[in-house]
Amino acid sequence: MAATNEQMKTNVGKLLRGIDRYNPENLATLERYVETQARENAYDLEANLAVLKLYQFNPAYFQTQVTSQILLKALTNLPHTDFTLCKCMIDQTHQQEERPIRQILYLGNLLETCHFQSFWTSLEENRELIDGITGFEDSVRKFICHVVGITYQTIEHRLLAEMLGDPLDTQVKIWMNKYGWTENDEGQIFIFNQEESVKPKNIVEKIDFESECCRLDLIMKT
Repeated sequence: MAATNEQMKTNVGKLLRGIDRYNPENLATLERYVETQARENAYDLEANLAVLKLYQFNPAYFQTQVTSQILLKALTNLPHTDFTLCKCMIDQTHQQEERPIRQILYLGNLLETCHFQSFWTSLEENRELIDGITGFEDSVRKFICHVVGITYQTIEHRLLAEMLGDPLDTQVKIWMNKYGWTENDEGQIFIFNQEESVKPKNIVEKIDFESECCRLDLIMKT
């Protein structure tokens, strides 16, 4: 499967560099590539934006399912701004009237505003949205851990579990180990101290010797 995705990526890359980048006849190829990305946990923002641009140019070709997959894949790349880029290329009518797209935009807003518990509750009520999106939940948890890492110095085990959408408490240890976080007997998780990661920066000022000599000579003459 990996070879298939790599081959498609190569072919699509050539297509996007050609004069037919926005030829609607290429949509079928690009849409299959979106589905491959979802299935194989791959990601290609440039190709996905090309699909949305073709939908803008050719409204009759618009596909709700493909657009939904593109938005979900963009969410897996938070905290980058891919989701906002994709959202801006979707017509307001589709955003408001196509239920899957409307729900995904709502989920995206919850993530971007760090309402993580509400995100997992809403996702549980709409799990059909992520059918076929391999690795979606772990990608979201990676983003949440990123937010935790830059926000907290300590966090309660229970709160972290809720933020990770982990009612069975099976994910917390996995992500703690991944980021090197430790926990005491009282259930307090110690996040890697941000101050410890601050590295001193040596400022090197480059001085042109001849220029300085000339400047000093002028000062002496005055």
